[in-house]
Amino acid sequence: MTAVETRAARHIDGFKRMKLIRATAAIAAALAVVSCGDSREKWISEAIDTASFQLKMTAEKLEGTGELPRSTYTGYTLEFLESQIEGDISGIVDSLTPNPPAERVGTLLTCNIYDWTSGFFPGSLWYAYELTGDETLKQEAISYTNLLSPLRKFKDTHDLGFMVGCSFGNALRLSPSDTVKDVIMETADNLAARFNPMTGCIRSWDFGYWNYPVIIDNMMNLDLLFTASRLSGDPRYRQVAVRHAMTTMKNHFRPDYTSYHVVSYNDDGTVEFKETHQGKNDESSWSRGQGWGVYGFTSCYRETKDTIFLNQAIHIADMIMERNTAPDLVPYWDFDAPVRPETPRDASAGALIASAFLELSTFVPDGEKYFDYAERMLKTLSSPEYLAEKGGNNGFILKHSTGSLPHGFEIDSPINYADYYYLEALKRLKDLTR
Repeated sequence: MTAVETRAARHIDGFKRMKLIRATAAIAAALAVVSCGDSREKWISEAIDTASFQLKMTAEKLEGTGELPRSTYTGYTLEFLESQIEGDISGIVDSLTPNPPAERVGTLLTCNIYDWTSGFFPGSLWYAYELTGDETLKQEAISYTNLLSPLRKFKDTHDLGFMVGCSFGNALRLSPSDTVKDVIMETADNLAARFNPMTGCIRSWDFGYWNYPVIIDNMMNLDLLFTASRLSGDPRYRQVAVRHAMTTMKNHFRPDYTSYHVVSYNDDGTVEFKETHQGKNDESSWSRGQGWGVYGFTSCYRETKDTIFLNQAIHIADMIMERNTAPDLVPYWDFDAPVRPETPRDASAGALIASAFLELSTFVPDGEKYFDYAERMLKTLSSPEYLAEKGGNNGFILKHSTGSLPHGFEIDSPINYADYYYLEALKRLKDLTR
């Protein structure tokens, strides 16, 4: 057995080891103290109850419209954007999202099935069903997942992993059928077709001034390809995913393991330039982008058991814990954003990082530090500051996310992917503490 294989073998049973550590700690704690009213079980239960209520309310509201919930209309001032970017924004004024009419501010923003976020609401319904066993949530999950069936023919985006993986991918686990499998396989074919052997990456965007743009978010779409390889036995999907991850690891990351948002490639596979399109500036550490990275490389290790991906995930996770200066751990929208009371948080980055850290904790000997960090973050997200009141927040679960501040879009707003990764993280937390 090689040294790499030996290290990998030590991590394979990480999940079982963490459960044993947790069980031992729980017994010790029970012997030492009487459980207080503010127990883990209590706040998790209340969070799941609120989430289920919000999701049912939204599903009923949008039933039959063909629309899905995305966010809430929010506005901005140029002065505020300049104060956050701490520089001149004249160069991006033309790319700003127009402010909505005053009467729309604070109202529900929906999207159609071809929006990159369309899979998150069906995915949230699936997670809520899994957490509760509520058949009403299952039927809503089936209905909203079926709404996305035309995506199996859609080829114009790399976000197919988000759109189909989060919806049909969860359906495959919880209500499998041949139709679900067929949609996943056809979608995986379309995603793999965006791979260019010369660059070693799946192309992200088909718009803009980039020659061949690849964004860090694309790490999140690789799970769909790994799933397709398992379903079909065809290694081609897995090979594309691994090559993409290796190229991303080589070109997206700085020496301190922070990540650029976008790397654009020339036709010969060399790097054209690097930038951070949705962050404070090109050299800043956009919070959600760092979350995409730690989540994506943790998933790659799960699927391959190649410790090069595990080590990358560990380095990114340690960087996040060092760079995240938010006192309650819910990150500011960019790790380099000014630390001020008015600086927006990004609950979506927090939920994403918490979910990734929980999985990472099962793969490493010192996983307790990642588990504890994630649990603290989730408890904060489950507090009244971030968790919606039933019937409020336009039906979303979490408040205070940020989509793209430099473009004046979804600033301090609920967003559907924050809810999705929050529920996924709660599910992972429950699984590790049973």
